[in-house]
Amino acid sequence: MNQEIKDLIDISHFYGADKEYVIAGGGNTSFKDDNIIVVKASGQPLADLNENGLVTLSREKLREISRKKYPDDPVKREDQVKKDLFNSIIDPAGGRRPSVETSLHEMIRYRYVVHLHPTLINGVLCSRNAVSITKKLFGNEVLFVPYTDPGYTLFKKLEDEITIYRKSHTSDPQIIFLENHGVFVGADTIEEIRKIYTHLTDTIGSIIPRLTNIEPLPYNPVMNKVLPVIRMILSEDKPKIIRYRHNSLIARYYASQSEFNKVSLPLTPDMIVYCKTRYLYIEHSTSAERIIDSFKSQLPRFRNEYGYLPKVIVIKNMGVFAADDSFSAAEAVLDVYEDLLRICNYASLSGGTKFLSPEQIAFIDQWEVENYRRKVALSGSSENKLANRTAIVTGGAQGFGAGIAESLAGLNMNVVVADLNETTGVALTNRLAQKKNSGRIIFRKTDVSDPVSVKELVSHTVSEFGGLDLMISNAGILKAGGLDEIEPEVFSRTTDINYNGFFYCAKYASEIMKIQNIEKPGYFTDIIQINSKSGLRGSNRNFAYAGTKFGGIGLTQSFALELAPYRIKVNAICPGNFYEGPLWSDPVNGLFVQYLKAGKVPGAKTIDDVRKFYEDQVPLKRGCRLEDLVRALLYIVDQEYETGQAVPVTGGQVMLG
Repeated sequence: MNQEIKDLIDISHFYGADKEYVIAGGGNTSFKDDNIIVVKASGQPLADLNENGLVTLSREKLREISRKKYPDDPVKREDQVKKDLFNSIIDPAGGRRPSVETSLHEMIRYRYVVHLHPTLINGVLCSRNAVSITKKLFGNEVLFVPYTDPGYTLFKKLEDEITIYRKSHTSDPQIIFLENHGVFVGADTIEEIRKIYTHLTDTIGSIIPRLTNIEPLPYNPVMNKVLPVIRMILSEDKPKIIRYRHNSLIARYYASQSEFNKVSLPLTPDMIVYCKTRYLYIEHSTSAERIIDSFKSQLPRFRNEYGYLPKVIVIKNMGVFAADDSFSAAEAVLDVYEDLLRICNYASLSGGTKFLSPEQIAFIDQWEVENYRRKVALSGSSENKLANRTAIVTGGAQGFGAGIAESLAGLNMNVVVADLNETTGVALTNRLAQKKNSGRIIFRKTDVSDPVSVKELVSHTVSEFGGLDLMISNAGILKAGGLDEIEPEVFSRTTDINYNGFFYCAKYASEIMKIQNIEKPGYFTDIIQINSKSGLRGSNRNFAYAGTKFGGIGLTQSFALELAPYRIKVNAICPGNFYEGPLWSDPVNGLFVQYLKAGKVPGAKTIDDVRKFYEDQVPLKRGCRLEDLVRALLYIVDQEYETGQAVPVTGGQVMLG
């Protein structure tokens, strides 16, 4: 990587990581020399841009777009411009699509061009006094371009404006303000780019007070009954994720329907791309029932009038809720929508807000280029059945639980890792979060022997994702020993975690799953207990553990009968011994050590003797592995005609008759 490209990526990361400058997949950066231009590909976020997210084009071929005569029909014109843009790519094999703004970047005679949508600057650019304020603050050295539909039309408009500018100046403008859009800054070094942006924000900040002390407001647990309903109603082709946000800024704008109406239209193209053009407001928020009734009564009218389901739902005194196909997509909707509120605040201090006109909105919403950018920026990376669904894995910080969590995250599920071991759990989720999956993985400290803790776990999951699709009750403990060794408190503790914990998981998970099924009767969800082969046959000198596992199968079958009308499948997986995991192999407390000390294996003198004894009992001569368990789990979730089953994964050690 040469230094120029490294600098381009560095400046992209610098501004992409700051939501005051750019949100989601918005903004653009480029570098050029005499022959080529390297530009960020469409839909690629600046925050994590790398070489694979860049497109290199021929400047000479791009100039042909300027010289060429295109049809007057906007659809035909934009299609031909898009083809000519593609023909300018030097290496089209990568499949990346250049930003529609590439021609604008090529036209500006600076090596680096950084186009951003800074909230503070857009507060001025989306105001009625944008022209007078920018001229007063920055004089004639900057170029102000009135709002113009993006694409070829904006390119030609900017080309004309720059041509005029060049006649009265010795260089190109380094600062180009685009009304209701953003700002272009050009310079020959990234250091100068930074200085210019700092100058812009400091100067505007000197006359417009910045928003500070925006305090988060608490999540109202009433929404636990509301969100699963809204989620299912909005989930037509596939389940939606619902993200929530509430703070003092949001509360200020949504004290009433009239306040909401003041900010109910988009201000910039990005707001249309991510949030659509209209937002649903619910004023009745005294109870879950009233919120649901209001939503159900308003939704048909909303859809009939605007032709789509809302992405943004505002509920008075509750906050803003975004519905989309993935966690990252819904989070981007919230970011962009909150940016709308911030810009409205700044615009109101700059002479009043100037919203986009209906004609301008229609052009953006129907423009193929923006639809493509929406698809690239917000879509999940997988279309598998489980992608973007939500799972809880108890005991998920280590062993089988950690492996299950990682496997589900790899399938682009949203995963809540629940465990008492906070240090290990946080480390796991931080590691998995670095992988480029469309789902989200979070940790929640949970004691499954405490019903309040489990209830709060489920509530937190709903507040994060809007619902629950898969509960995996995996947390468990094992203390080997005979009747003369196991004390009553050890027996009770084992029962509390292994047996009672499964009951609590099923109880509180099924409450949410029932709500979802009532709204969408064909929708299946799953509760799975990770049981054991010890739940299928007795285990010598291991009665405390085996008893809870036998009981777990009894619960599984009973829950399955009760929950079948709600399409909630309840099954157990009974794995054989996981010798590689810490339960068995921990050098201090592992079962190999415990069984050796307890004399459970006659004649065994070493840990290796104990291990060989158990491996020899398996017809396939090895212990159960993570991939064996995951295959069984995915089978259970995939099929729709098995419930109440205890599925052995034992290498033939236990065979059901």
